[in-house]
Amino acid sequence: MTEIDFWNGNRSEIRQLYEREILEAVLKSTIKKYGDFSIKESFTEYSGTEESKAFSKKNHHLLVTIAGNQKFADEEKIVISKPIAKNLLGYRILIINAKDAKKFSEIKEAEILKKYVQGIPETWSDAAIFRYNNFIVSEEGNFDDIFKRLSRANFDYVTFGANEVLSVFENRASKLKTLEIESKLLIFYPFPLVFYVNPTMPELAKRVEEGLQIITASGELDAIFNNYYSDIVDTLQMDKRTLFVLDNPLIPNEFANLQPNLVEL
Repeated sequence: MTEIDFWNGNRSEIRQLYEREILEAVLKSTIKKYGDFSIKESFTEYSGTEESKAFSKKNHHLLVTIAGNQKFADEEKIVISKPIAKNLLGYRILIINAKDAKKFSEIKEAEILKKYVQGIPETWSDAAIFRYNNFIVSEEGNFDDIFKRLSRANFDYVTFGANEVLSVFENRASKLKTLEIESKLLIFYPFPLVFYVNPTMPELAKRVEEGLQIITASGELDAIFNNYYSDIVDTLQMDKRTLFVLDNPLIPNEFANLQPNLVEL
């Protein structure tokens, strides 16, 4: 039996569950060719520097991250260029202080939103994307303390992907009664989630790539997605929000043409 060390830290609870389920489906679909497996899952939280060394220093076998993640730019890795969540992370929903709800609900142009400050934890790729699009960014702290800082009005809002904003709010932000999910705005940029594999493990990379092809062709990938997110457009009323489309200067060429398409979700 092959033991696979899967690093699944530094992310929201719902992402951990979803990405683990995708990996399990990928590995199960390839048992006949590659043999049985067990998953050693690590939820260790790493700093940005530590995260970038997930393979070279921490010796994990694979992880899920955004395509073009600059933390890994100088690290060897094998990228499996098959999105596993339909770019849902790239549809960004705001969390704000409830007292500011009217102010944000009246925003109809990106230039107005750019006057407000977005809080982003240190080393998150989102900071570079928003700065590239001329947004004001306060990049400090980490995922654990960002909502306390928002509640203290250190900045005006934070954003999270549509695939995780409800989970993030329920498990973290809702503990601070002054915060709420903003109801009128939606930001989009190409931000697909893909597997990165330890460069010393090309056979594992081949297995993951083949497994993704199998579960895509069989419809299992879509079935898992729908189990988590089939009603996400309606729940977040994404089709009724004012949409702002941004450029992502970090995205690899094969994903550069991704455009918002709520019909596919």
